[in-house]
Amino acid sequence: MVTRLVLGCGPIGLLVVEGLPHRRDQLLVLESDPMRVETLREETIAAERADPTDPATIASVEGPIETVLVLGEDASANRAAAVAARDVYPDACVVAYTGRHPDPADRSVISRSADRLVDYGSAVADHLGQLVQTHPGRLLYGLQRTLRSIDGTLGVFTHDNPDPDALASAVALQDLARAVGVVAEVCYFGEISHQENRAFVNLLDLDLRQLDAEAFRPDDFDAYALVDHTRPGVNDQLPADLPVDVVIDHHPQREPVDVRFEDRRPEVGATSTMLVDYYRWLGIEPDETVATALLYGIQVDTRDFGRELTEDDVEAVAYLHDRADLGLLAQIERPSVTADTFDTIARAISNRVRAGPVLASCVGAVNDRDALAQAADALLTMSGVSTTMVYGFMAGTVYVSARARGDVDIGEVLRQAFGRIGSAGGHVDMAGAQLPMGILGTLDREDDAASVEEALEETLTDRFFEVLEVVPDAGNGPDGSDDDGNADDAAVDDSAAGREAADLDAAPAVGDAVGSDDVDG
Repeated sequence: MVTRLVLGCGPIGLLVVEGLPHRRDQLLVLESDPMRVETLREETIAAERADPTDPATIASVEGPIETVLVLGEDASANRAAAVAARDVYPDACVVAYTGRHPDPADRSVISRSADRLVDYGSAVADHLGQLVQTHPGRLLYGLQRTLRSIDGTLGVFTHDNPDPDALASAVALQDLARAVGVVAEVCYFGEISHQENRAFVNLLDLDLRQLDAEAFRPDDFDAYALVDHTRPGVNDQLPADLPVDVVIDHHPQREPVDVRFEDRRPEVGATSTMLVDYYRWLGIEPDETVATALLYGIQVDTRDFGRELTEDDVEAVAYLHDRADLGLLAQIERPSVTADTFDTIARAISNRVRAGPVLASCVGAVNDRDALAQAADALLTMSGVSTTMVYGFMAGTVYVSARARGDVDIGEVLRQAFGRIGSAGGHVDMAGAQLPMGILGTLDREDDAASVEEALEETLTDRFFEVLEVVPDAGNGPDGSDDDGNADDAAVDDSAAGREAADLDAAPAVGDAVGSDDVDG
C-alpha cells in the first residue's frame, strides 16, 4: 500500500529517499531516467520508470496517498509535477523542491501548488527527510488534510472562561486555517474576567465570539476544533456528542476522543508551543499580533517560564521573541486590579484554616472566579506554607483553586478529593475544580451566605485535609494555629496525594490561566 509518492528523483531526491529506512514498503518513486530507477532499485527502493509530470500516470498509483514529494532537479519539471500532484491528490501534503536555478515563474507556481516549498541551497535533504518521516511531518500532513476537507466555517473553541494559552492557540489555529482557504471563528462560552486576560484581548484587539449556551445550535458551524482542552461538553458547553474535527492540546487524557485529527503532547508546557511548531514546519510567519499572543500564552502557562518548561517551549519562545511586540506584553502584564479581587484575597486570608504546611480557605460568594486563583497564589507566599486551596460559590457552582510547591501533586489531590462530585484536576503545582452545589447535599442556593459557607467548610476543607492526610492544627485561630501562634508540624504524605488516581481525563483536567483554573478535558 503506497502512502508516500515521490515524483522525480535527482541527486537531492536520492539522498532523501535513502534516508527513509522506515515504511519503505509504502514508498514509490516515479522517475523518467532509467539509470536512476536502477540505482533506486539497487537500494531496495520501489521505483518505476514513468513520467512524473503526467497526471494520468500519477493518478494510476494505488493507495491512500498521504504525502507527495517533488524531488527532481529540473525546475520546470518540478513545476509541472507539483501542479499535477495537487490536482490529483488535493488532500495530500505536497512538499516540493524547486530544483536548481528556478526562474520566478517556476518558483511562484510551485509555491502555490505545494504545502511546503524548499529552495535549492538550503539543507534540502535533511529538511525534506524530517518533514516526511518524522512525527512533525505526519502531524503537519494530518492537520492540513483535515482543514482542507472542511466545506464551510470552522468553529475554533477554547474552554470556558479562556486563559491566554487557550486564546492564543485558537487565534493561531484560525490563522493557519485561513492560510489553506478555510473560514474560521474563535469562540468561547463564559467570560474573560481576569484583568490581565481582558488586557490581553483588548490590547491585541483579538477577534473573538462569545456564545450563549442556550442560543447555541450545533449547525451554527460546519466543523469544530477544540484547543487547550479535549472533549466537547467538558467545560465548553458544547453537546457531549458533537462530532469534532480537530483537537490540539497539551494536557494528558485517560479516555480516547473520537476526532478526525488529534495532536496531543502532554510533554510540552503550553498548547501555544504546539501551534508555533506548525508555523515553523510550514515555513510561514505569524503576524505580530499572533506572535505576541502565542508568546504570552507560553509565558502564562509556564508561569513566567518557570514551570514545566521543555526544550520545545524554549525553542518556541526564541522563535517568537523577535516577532512579538514586547512593549505590548509589558502593558498586558501590568493591568489594574479590581477592588473585588482585593476583597476576595482579604477574605481568604481572614478565613484560612491551617494544617501544618497546608492552608484551606472558603471566601463565600464571589463575583469573579478568577480572584480565587489570585487568592490561592497569595496564600502560598506565607511562611511555612506549601499547599493552598481557596474556594467560593457563584450561580449554583462551587469553584476551587489550589496551588502547591514541593512534592505534592495538587492536580491528583483535587481529583481524589472532588473528582467524583464534579470536574477536578490540573497540573502538579496548579489545579482547580467546579462542583455543582446541589450535589453536595447539604447546600441550598436559597440558604443565607453564612450557612452555605459553614456547610462548604465542613465538606470541602475536611475532604481536602483528609486526602492529604493532615490534621488541622490545634487552637481556633483564623489559620488553625496554636494559641502561641506556632503551627504544628503536620506532614503531607506524598503517596496519599493521588498518584494512584486516573490521569487527567478521568475527571477533566484543570488548566492554569492567569488568575483562573479552567477545567480542561
